[in-house]
Amino acid sequence: MKVLNVIVSLDPINGGGAVERTFQMSRYLAHAEIKCSILTTDLGLTSERVKKLEGVDVIALPCFNKRFYLSSFPYFKIKKIILGVDIIHLMCHWTFQNVLVYFLARRFNKPYVMCAAGSLPIYGRSKILKILYNAFIGKKIINNAAFCIAITSDEVDHFKSYGVDATKIVIIPNGISQENLLMCDDIGFRKKFGLCNNRIILFAGRLNHIKGPDLLLRAFCNLKDVLCDYQLVFIGLDEGMLPILKKIVYANDVMNRVHFLGYLGGIDKSYAYNASELLVIPSRQEAMSIVVLEAGIAGKPVLLTDQCGFNMVRNIDGGKVVSASIEGLQQGLIELLNDSSNLELMGNNLRKFVEEHFLWDSLVNEYVRLYERILFSRDNAKPGFTSNLKE
Repeated sequence: MKVLNVIVSLDPINGGGAVERTFQMSRYLAHAEIKCSILTTDLGLTSERVKKLEGVDVIALPCFNKRFYLSSFPYFKIKKIILGVDIIHLMCHWTFQNVLVYFLARRFNKPYVMCAAGSLPIYGRSKILKILYNAFIGKKIINNAAFCIAITSDEVDHFKSYGVDATKIVIIPNGISQENLLMCDDIGFRKKFGLCNNRIILFAGRLNHIKGPDLLLRAFCNLKDVLCDYQLVFIGLDEGMLPILKKIVYANDVMNRVHFLGYLGGIDKSYAYNASELLVIPSRQEAMSIVVLEAGIAGKPVLLTDQCGFNMVRNIDGGKVVSASIEGLQQGLIELLNDSSNLELMGNNLRKFVEEHFLWDSLVNEYVRLYERILFSRDNAKPGFTSNLKE
């Protein structure tokens, strides 16, 4: 079986959860001896990143527009790639590459699956462009897919709102590769980034309005006298909100207790998780937060909003789920940290749950089964086909 994954970027710094999902899925497909290739752009792509994709063929097109990820698209080269694969996996919705690959897939009768990774709702900037995109081509790409892959049960409704029949929607959640999140060095981490000995409340994600860092910061500032033994640490790339957040910090006189460390990867990210007491995910909207899984591998509980697609955390007692508001986050922080002795138990509950359900070693098999199902159905539909399978 030959699989082509299509995503606009493999940049680990700017790419977010969809990039990490594609990166890990491709690695584990190759481990499962599936011939896998990735069509992407060269934006943020390094030789080290490609090296980690051992066994995966990476085709990186030159990107000439960072805003919309517009790239060159050598027709005959891409045509040859598409003719040489059995199935195509499109990642995310609002992309130039998806449109072009879609037309070629349809022309050469190649099946494809669509994983929107939470991108279907029209949210944030360029709303008019997104409405036009859906009107002209976006909905066709969604509805003509062999299957649509939802990350959570909540995303099933997103696909249905585009007109997709429920029988064409499968749920394959985000996964995690645990080997990079087990390193600990509390003292070294604090010394390197100038952190005091106060216990750490961690935010991991882009400093973007949709991720809600302002909600968490305001909740923390409102509780600064109650949470006097805690400091708030933000790790993640700034996408325009850092000046606003710093104004809030200065206005509330918490300069020594709020720290913005920027993007952390590799060992430093592992150190950050393991040095913290808990992770807070204050997102205003999220398909399924990968950082929940990262916290779980590190054995840390989470406080997250009900917009993160992971309300099951409440059911397994791995943390708390609150409304996406300052008041909700305040209440969650108070309830969790007033009885900090329970944090370790919650973290262990989340770790066990993640290890049982969200490791890529097992999740990749769900992809393989889905692809086999699609290809078998197509073969079965060909004239003159006779199945040798026993009833």
